[in-house]
Amino acid sequence: MPKLIAILNVIAWSGFWAFGYLALSADGQSGQMTTAAILAALGAAVGIWAYLKLVRHSEAIGYAKKPNRADRTHLEQDYDGENQ
Repeated sequence: MPKLIAILNVIAWSGFWAFGYLALSADGQSGQMTTAAILAALGAAVGIWAYLKLVRHSEAIGYAKKPNRADRTHLEQDYDGENQ
């Protein structure tokens, strides 16, 4: 499944760049520009989604280290009233 998401990621970003260029280079043809802009936005959305899924997967299997998180146990103690 991760390989399929990686392929989808590459295709989506390729679509974003290709249709984004078409949207920017359309010479006053608003219909063509609108269609290309919508397809570029769709490519960007799918690309971001696929990238975030791949990052989550790589953290889950241990390929990438998990992000640093702050120790919040002191907040739970304060909330429970232990430090009053």
